[in-house]
Amino acid sequence: MKLRLLLFVPVLAFCTGAGNSAAAAAEGEITQVEQVVKVPAIPRSLSFAGEDVPLNYFDVKEAIQRELMVISYWHASITYIIQLNNRYKDEIKSLLKEEGLHEDFYYLCIAESGLQPVVSPANAGGYWQFLAGTAKEYKLVVDEEVDERYNIEKSTRAAAAYFKKAYAEFGTWTMAAASFNIGISNVRYRMKVQSLKNYYDMQFPEETARYVYRALAFKILLQDPRRFGFYIGAEDLYKPLEYTEVTVKGRVENWSEFAAKHNTNFKMLKMYNQWIRSNKLENRLNRTYVVKVPKEGTREQ
Repeated sequence: MKLRLLLFVPVLAFCTGAGNSAAAAAEGEITQVEQVVKVPAIPRSLSFAGEDVPLNYFDVKEAIQRELMVISYWHASITYIIQLNNRYKDEIKSLLKEEGLHEDFYYLCIAESGLQPVVSPANAGGYWQFLAGTAKEYKLVVDEEVDERYNIEKSTRAAAAYFKKAYAEFGTWTMAAASFNIGISNVRYRMKVQSLKNYYDMQFPEETARYVYRALAFKILLQDPRRFGFYIGAEDLYKPLEYTEVTVKGRVENWSEFAAKHNTNFKMLKMYNQWIRSNKLENRLNRTYVVKVPKEGTREQ
């Protein structure tokens, strides 16, 4: 799973003291622009999955501050993530808890995909950014019709299985998290050649070296967005999706017709079931799928 840095163009807010800036600009005058940019403060203590972060190390403190500064000035992108956070936070954290994992792993999901059904240049896909081969290793279906990397429940449970396997080998949740970015075998090799086993002491390629810090930065910001200038009202947060579940065991000749029979359309069905990757389901292996059907009346505001 590759760390996607979510390189969206940040939108900076500028305050001008000119009474008629448009007119001044038209006349070619230079006006003074006031812009307030601050280095965000980090908490005095911090942990990941119950493991203390050594903020007494200057390099660790600087690394967290760097990631927090980066995401703090992704204004449009972080606003969108805050909106999505309201929709998916409880669901994903609940799944992690069911699997015996700390809720802090939720912030890795945000670091991976921004809670969006995206695909990376390396073809890692879904909310947890599994490569196809790894996804199949953790029993996710990936084919032309179904891609369970885009199923929030199944991909979260698969990610949890990975973290528990990595923890069993490395002994810390922080290192298990780091291995999700670079791979278990790579971490194993680096631990051997460096004779170390602490993430905060080890040398990693830049992407992995920043990975856990990026998740920690999301944890800090999302716990109190207003501290970082994000004043998103409750009316602007996305509500959790409301749906009923329909079990499908056989073929679906046409998902659009399936949607119509359940008083919705393919667009909405796909929004609720991103794992559907075709307009039909052959289902040659007779697998059972649970389809989320939007509750009637919930689309209207």
